Amino acid sequence: MQTATDDFSPAPDTPADPTVKAVRRFNRFYTREIGVLAPYLGGKLSLTEVRVLYELAHRPSMVASELARELALDAGYLSRVLRQFAQQGWIARDVHAGDARQSVLTLTPAGRATFEPLQQKSREQTAQLLAHLPPPERKRLVQAMETVQALLAPPAPGASAAAKPTRTVLLRDPAPGDIGWVVQAHGALYAREYGWNMEFEALVADIAAQFVRKFQPQWEKGWIAELDGERVGSVFLVRKSAGTAQLRMLLLAPQARGLGLGSRLTDECIAFARAKGYRKIVLWTNSVLTSARRIYAARGFKLDKSEAYEGFGQQLVGETWSLRL
Repeated sequence: MQTATDDFSPAPDTPADPTVKAVRRFNRFYTREIGVLAPYLGGKLSLTEVRVLYELAHRPSMVASELARELALDAGYLSRVLRQFAQQGWIARDVHAGDARQSVLTLTPAGRATFEPLQQKSREQTAQLLAHLPPPERKRLVQAMETVQALLAPPAPGASAAAKPTRTVLLRDPAPGDIGWVVQAHGALYAREYGWNMEFEALVADIAAQFVRKFQPQWEKGWIAELDGERVGSVFLVRKSAGTAQLRMLLLAPQARGLGLGSRLTDECIAFARAKGYRKIVLWTNSVLTSARRIYAARGFKLDKSEAYEGFGQQLVGETWSLRL
């Protein structure tokens, strides 16, 4: 039996609850602002179909069951989408090494050619949405969105709602202090993991300084990756010639590995280069950097030349790779 002091506030799922109304009002506002109600990105694909392409582009070698869990999609509906993509030549299927009943899904070059213009258009629309906001207001917006994500993210299996961890990833333009961090991070990481000496840090410092001194914003761009507010990665795309761009200083800190960030940074460079009309991207790397080489190969880069040399206190094999756009 309830008394006069009992709480008679409406349950969260009742129409009168002001929190429910506020969330729904925000949903209506936001979906209108980002163009979800119109044909998505002005194309023929739905938001869900583009999201499937996004996951396959940034998380290679997924199986359908993982994709369905990640996007909370009905297995039958996802199967129809994947069948359509296969008919278009956008995905390839390979037998899973550990389970012959499952297929590993990968995006084909045709699939990437379909997805990347959509990704670039989405970036441009978002940039236009933010264009009127000064930097302090943009920071407030990002912090507010991080708060929403942290509060609404479901807890991990077996964890309490109060203990649920969240990981916030942000790719942004370089700011004062970032170039120094890029140089320091390269020097420390390559010394620790590969035994390279300070000659490598000096090389990175030269490349970074040239980027700042000769920066051509209409043709070049840099990205800094943050994880939970901490700098964990970088990549830069510079103009080598009228038709050729060069990918430089791709870096990912150990604590950020396994999240697909290295792939995302590389994809940003490729999409930017295509949008600017470059015909080719080139890069120089070393044979010992196996993770980076896998990222490049998965995106269609080809090994053009390899050459043994002595540098950074080591015997190394330098490699030149290129991608035709």
